[in-house]
Amino acid sequence: MFLRHLSSPRLRGSLFLGSLLLAGTFNASAAEEMLRQPVGKGAYEMAFSQQENALWLATSQSRKTDKGGVVYRLDPVTLKVTQAIHNDLKPFGATINTRTQTLWFGNITNSAVTAIDAKTSEVKGRLVLDERKRSETVRPLQPRELAVDEATNTVYITGIGKESVIWVVDGESLALKSTITGTGTFSTGLAIDSDAKRLYTTNGDGELVTIDTASNKILTRKKLQDDGKEHFYLNLSLDTAGHRAFVTDSKAPEVLVVDLRDGKVIQKIAAPESLAVLFNPARNEVYVTHRQAGKVSVIDAKTYKVVKTIDTPTHPNSLALSADGKTLYVSVKQASSREKEATQPDDVIRIAL
Repeated sequence: MFLRHLSSPRLRGSLFLGSLLLAGTFNASAAEEMLRQPVGKGAYEMAFSQQENALWLATSQSRKTDKGGVVYRLDPVTLKVTQAIHNDLKPFGATINTRTQTLWFGNITNSAVTAIDAKTSEVKGRLVLDERKRSETVRPLQPRELAVDEATNTVYITGIGKESVIWVVDGESLALKSTITGTGTFSTGLAIDSDAKRLYTTNGDGELVTIDTASNKILTRKKLQDDGKEHFYLNLSLDTAGHRAFVTDSKAPEVLVVDLRDGKVIQKIAAPESLAVLFNPARNEVYVTHRQAGKVSVIDAKTYKVVKTIDTPTHPNSLALSADGKTLYVSVKQASSREKEATQPDDVIRIAL
């Protein structure tokens, strides 16, 4: 009897329709949890604007065939490109001043920084930070990470080299206000606590350097680990309320948690060698990209445990968060080298948290 009813055309149609509806529900749920879209070659850092409801991605395009780069404006839900802003210089690092709605992009190969109006997409201006010409003996410093103090409309940019600096730029006039020297070898990471008037950078010497933004003077420099091993602290993200910094290490399989008040390491979190890091105060979580491993870690910032690992091959690069802390964005690079460039565009992944 049961088999006979199952074999009836009407019941078979009902079961088929039910299966489709159920599959559609699962697919919609999966799409909401993680969406991946190809965007453009040479994808690097991103910036998010709640006011404009947009996500921007800096891309350097082809090394060989493209002189400049493109900043893509993406729909933050669908990740579809809504605008392509072409620039004669290649953008790499990215940040945004949400008060002035100004996007800032570091142009590594030209030692410059470019400001773009997030509302109109017009280039507001450009500043060359190191005017020295490259030669066999001269290596102009390269702008890498950017941070904005929205209270003072000041932009800070790490200039990396054997003797690194931090450039201090007036966000209104695009004028160089000051150059902070002595930040160490390849001082890359950068994070700001505007309320405390403190700026932090990390470097290839294994140090955390603390700077007073009122005077632009270095207050302290702390070697985070003296264990005889090689460390290169690439990036950091702050939990300002908890006085903590989360620091990535490209040479050792661990993420450090550092007390900003004394520079002491609170915790070492086991994880593959890492690149970008981002603290989410809304969920008390930390997100870390592992470029070589092709993964992103989700870390509980209370227990310091890796609670989730997301596969994002090939090379997860940078991170961005929606303003409400409910959505994570990851730029993912294809395998590429100077000898053999990637033939496919790099991706952006949207992850519902």
